[in-house]
Amino acid sequence: MDSILEQQRRAHEEIERIELVTVEELLQKPKTHKEKLIQDHRVDQYLERIQSRSQYLLDLYEDEDGSRRSEVMAISGATEFSEFYERLKKIKDYHRRYPNEVIEPMELEFAVRDTAREERDLENKFSGEEGLGKYLDLNAVFEQYVNLKDVKKINYVNFLGNFHKFGDIPKSTKKTPEYAKYINDSKVYLESFFARSQPLFNLREVRERLATEFEQQWEAGTLPGWEPEPQNGTEFYCIACEKQFAKQTVYDAHLNGKKHQKAAAGLLEKGITAITPEQRAEAQKVKERKARQRDKPIALAEALIKEYATLLEPQLEDTKANVERKQALTDEERRRLLESTEEIEIPEEEEEEEEKIYNPLKLPLGWDGKPIPYWLYKLHGLGVEYQCEICGNYVYMGRKAFDRHFQEWRHAHGMRCLGIPNTRHFHEITLIEDAYSLWEKLKGNSKLDSYNNDVTEEFEDADGNVFNKKTYEDLKRQGLL
Repeated sequence: MDSILEQQRRAHEEIERIELVTVEELLQKPKTHKEKLIQDHRVDQYLERIQSRSQYLLDLYEDEDGSRRSEVMAISGATEFSEFYERLKKIKDYHRRYPNEVIEPMELEFAVRDTAREERDLENKFSGEEGLGKYLDLNAVFEQYVNLKDVKKINYVNFLGNFHKFGDIPKSTKKTPEYAKYINDSKVYLESFFARSQPLFNLREVRERLATEFEQQWEAGTLPGWEPEPQNGTEFYCIACEKQFAKQTVYDAHLNGKKHQKAAAGLLEKGITAITPEQRAEAQKVKERKARQRDKPIALAEALIKEYATLLEPQLEDTKANVERKQALTDEERRRLLESTEEIEIPEEEEEEEEKIYNPLKLPLGWDGKPIPYWLYKLHGLGVEYQCEICGNYVYMGRKAFDRHFQEWRHAHGMRCLGIPNTRHFHEITLIEDAYSLWEKLKGNSKLDSYNNDVTEEFEDADGNVFNKKTYEDLKRQGLL
């Protein structure tokens, strides 16, 4: 067994080598999202190892059992030479017994990396919906939300934008065990997502800062949504049942109930025969404090979820856009999307270094990966912004992209949300108010009376030929498709 001093020396060496490897790792610039995520998890493992070895060193230096002190005294006292030769003898005997033992240098431990295993472990950390940390998967939490009592029923897209807003949820629902489980599961998932998608993010610092602010607001009674409820007075408070009543009539009716009589009998057995107003007020305050203590963990979880949602706002916006896009896709388009995703992931293994492109004007990139000429940029009007309110105020650069977007999924989804068919009548319409007014005008002029699905709906065969619904069904019925 190594001596205490040798264990300390080895721990110091290990920490220094890990720090050196961490610096070398961070100097490498990953090219893709997956490589960046693998690098972050690798550095996170290094930091955790440094922390564990530092704690191990601290325990050795504290020397609670006195073994380090005894060893230092042994090698620095009057018998230091005899101690030295005794240890030298043990080392020689060990190498005499094991002459061919292979010693693996510590630096080799960090030089060899199993990249395939790291990629496999990374993919196992995320679900298919999360896309390696690009999007959030709140489907399980959404299922819990829609099953809560007295909450507004919304779809998944609206839930993504409002799951961290708790002002519309009634207090009665917040006091149920189902709501407590929903809040806790939401908090646990977001913290897990942080640990998997941003392993180097200091989430503990955020929790500590938020806990301090929460305690101040909670004690002052100024936390939004959790202010102390005003009481109706102590004269309508029942000490036996620990219950507050709003009116005298309800309170008098309660006194004749079986539950109250049973609870009052319990007080009599304890020797309580009379209750003063001071005792009633004190009992009411005790109950309020207990209720506040029960609500405190839920309120803290809500505050954490609000903060987490603010930090994850870019991922939430990407998630909403991804869900809306998938809802507007057909089965064929979903299949093509999966194929394109697989093709995009192939170049991640290429090790060619990309040259830094000088692009001060922020021009679009051409087919060769270089900025297009400025005259071509001006010719196509790519510097002109076209904003579409129906698409969620999305901005399209250039007239060509603006004209093309009227037949794309984003605009089609926006028109479907408005309850308006995306026909040629609404080409060039970008404002919601204009779309509604034109829709009412078309219905009033009976111009849509001739709107027929058999003529308006378009179908595409396997060769890419486009037909209206009636022609497509006739050809299919005749076996020509």
